[in-house]
Amino acid sequence: MAAHNELGKWGEDMAAAYLLEKGYSILERDWKSGHHDLDIIAQEGNTLVVVEVKTRRNRLFGDPEEAIDYKKRRSLLSAINHYVKTHHTCRSVRFDVISVVGMIGTTPEIDHIKDVTLI
Repeated sequence: MAAHNELGKWGEDMAAAYLLEKGYSILERDWKSGHHDLDIIAQEGNTLVVVEVKTRRNRLFGDPEEAIDYKKRRSLLSAINHYVKTHHTCRSVRFDVISVVGMIGTTPEIDHIKDVTLI
């Protein structure tokens, strides 16, 4: 696996551990359907929480969450709609971003941004 892929996987593992520590239930990870892709699908109370994880070694080129541009937001919205329809979800849905900054083998900085607007 390429180094950037390993870092991304590590970041997702750190984000999932963080969510579990905060009392969330992890329903799915790396959900894919066709070209749709969601990093973490969790539950907090009665709310379905879709989490995009962005991982970086450092902040030299900005905060990780800044990498979620308009095109990515549209893709995420489409993926969330597809997930909700295929899973017949009737509960409220929230979109969060977790940024993970650090290196494999270290304790990362984790920022959890809740209820991000996609459009």
